[in-house]
Amino acid sequence: MTSHAWIKEFPAAITVCDAEGVILEMNDKAAKTFEADGGYTLIGSNLLNCHPGQSQQKVERLLAAKVKNVYTIEKNGVKKLIYQSPWYEEGEYAGFVEISLEIPQEIPYFVRS
Repeated sequence: MTSHAWIKEFPAAITVCDAEGVILEMNDKAAKTFEADGGYTLIGSNLLNCHPGQSQQKVERLLAAKVKNVYTIEKNGVKKLIYQSPWYEEGEYAGFVEISLEIPQEIPYFVRS
């Protein structure tokens, strides 16, 4: 097993882009999620081209500001946690990772000390 083999079939969509927004990697769930847009053929293209209008501007701001963006959405009855965060290589900003994870409609919340 390679050091990153677990990512391929992990049940969350994982997409990685470089600092300019060029898609470097995606796992099977991400390819399936974006199947209508080309799935794995999106690797090498710029993710900015996948976002219209205001969402494209938001992605541009995230790439430039190098800050994380976390939120939940519901689409077609499926609730998801979206976690977009910069990633670094040897301490240098290298781009963004997006993890999209399906979550239950109702989810327990715990405060632990």
